[in-house]
Amino acid sequence: MTRIAVLPGDGVGPEVIREAMKVLKRAAARFGIPLEFEEGIVGGAAIDRHGTPLPPDTRKLCETCDAILFGAVGGPRWDNLPVDRRPEKGLLALRKELQLYANLRPVKLFPPLTDASPLKREVVEGVDLLVVRELTGGLYFGEPKGIGPAPGGAGERAVDTLIYTTVEIERIARMAFQIASRRRKKVTSVDKANVLASSELWRRVVSDVAREFPGVELEHMFVDTCSMQLIREPRRFDVVLTENMFGDILSDEAAMLAGSIGMLPSASLGEDAALYEPIHGSAPDIAGQDTANPLAAILSATMLLRHSLRQETAATAIEQAVADVLDRGFRTHDIMQPGTSEVGTARMGDLVAERVATG
Repeated sequence: MTRIAVLPGDGVGPEVIREAMKVLKRAAARFGIPLEFEEGIVGGAAIDRHGTPLPPDTRKLCETCDAILFGAVGGPRWDNLPVDRRPEKGLLALRKELQLYANLRPVKLFPPLTDASPLKREVVEGVDLLVVRELTGGLYFGEPKGIGPAPGGAGERAVDTLIYTTVEIERIARMAFQIASRRRKKVTSVDKANVLASSELWRRVVSDVAREFPGVELEHMFVDTCSMQLIREPRRFDVVLTENMFGDILSDEAAMLAGSIGMLPSASLGEDAALYEPIHGSAPDIAGQDTANPLAAILSATMLLRHSLRQETAATAIEQAVADVLDRGFRTHDIMQPGTSEVGTARMGDLVAERVATG
């Protein structure tokens, strides 16, 4: 029996995860996959109940399960807390403690959504890229970090430290090249080597790793140029390799290529653990309204099937079900187009689950 830790979190997290579980259960029944779900509390909900964003019981659950299905955390009600006690710290702690160093964020435009993107059809049609983001280093985890008095009575001073080691860069680069060798055989490594020492090391180490993969093309690109090219010519990209903060920003920008951030799943992988989540936030302004798009969470479940369970047939069946439902004209509010039918969160989940069940 495969045990899945389910952490719905805050805001729309519980709503979209409910639909992802619905679809997963249908796929498991159809393809004979033995799954067991155990729910844990995380984020703001955990702060309210236990005073911490990652309670010990949740940490233990995640350490002992085969994979984690995660919703979203955060919201304005916790914004007055110190940064190190906010809901997002629960997710960051999981990534660090489980050594989930590789974040995969696929950006693939489903053909029925070609006109849902704010960009022109001729720009986005056929987009299929993967952002491979280093997840446990960089500014988010570097020390020292904090706000304190500035020297000379100049008010306050904020410090964030950007650190990367050779080993950290090598392992994420190697994964990017391995994935690219199974795709279109191109890696675009993103940095700011003309300004940052960490990027200078990044570029040098990535170039060294590239020599292990002579069949994969490598190009280096500054992050500002990459942000422009993602909008100007997104089809040029296959695998985009980035450090932590750059990947966070660029993958959200790339979401617009797919029509909505509500369409983008992600996988955070380590040597012995994996966490799957939609890249969107908790969206507290629409929580409880049955309007959130559950497709990113559902597609995150396909990544769980593919990467943790090696159930490629089931994963492909869910992706095809999503494509079929979109092709029939059903849309949540964020991807509405003229001539399509708007449905809520639960109904979209029902439609995909029914399609998975019938094949």
